[in-house]
Order: sequence, then C-alpha cells, then structure tokens
Amino acid sequence: MKKKVISDNVTVNRKARFDYILGDELTVGMVLSGPEVRLIRDHHVQLKGSFVTIRNGELWLNNLTLGAEVARNIKLLATKKQIFSLEREKVIGSTIVPVKLLGGSRHIKLVIAVGKGKKKYDKREAIKKRDIERGRYA
Repeated sequence: MKKKVISDNVTVNRKARFDYILGDELTVGMVLSGPEVRLIRDHHVQLKGSFVTIRNGELWLNNLTLGAEVARNIKLLATKKQIFSLEREKVIGSTIVPVKLLGGSRHIKLVIAVGKGKKKYDKREAIKKRDIERGRYA
C-alpha cells in the first residue's frame, strides 16, 4: 500500500526573491475558515502581489488570491515580540513580504521575510547572472 506524499510547500512567491533583497524569515500561523483551508490544500492559491501590513499591533496578509476570489485579507498569528521587531524593521524602510506557504502538516503556515526593494539595475544584474549560469553567454 502506497502512502500519499504531501509536499510541504503549497506555493512559493518567486517574484519576491526577484523584487526584494530578503533578510530574516519568520514562520507565522494564519486565521482561516474551512473553505479557505480546502482551497489552500488543493493548491488554489497565489501569493503573487500579496503583502503584509501591521494594523493595531496585528499582522495582516493583504491581496491573497484564493480560488476564484480576487483579494482576501487574512490575519496572521505571531507573538508581540515578533510583531514589534517587524515593526522596527518597517520603520527603517523595509517591506514585509510573504515568501512561501507551507501546508504539509496539520497546520497551514506562512513564511514571511523582511525585504528591501531592488533597483532596476539590480534586477538586470540578477537576470544576467542567471543567464550566465544557464550557459547562454559564453
């Protein structure tokens, strides 16, 4: 009898690694309803274009695309100490970016990171480096 293999990563925000220089990562929980959990477990979710804000001492994930619904705002679960440190980083000029969504175990978790926006020349440099590694330029 074969066991069903469940991947740990539900989705990865690849655009975040391209648009931001990412720093420390933090894994947080999410407040979800039953249908939202089902959509995430069935991989009907996109992190592209979503971002994290801090409102009233709470973390919120904005613009999460779940199935046919366009935008959802979901509360994230973190300790006050973690939220305070993220708030300090945000004041400096950094952004809080969702990196990947984990759903392999019983709980669905979101990995967020503090990121500093890349300039256009940084992005071009990343594309050039990636092309050289692939062997396009020799």
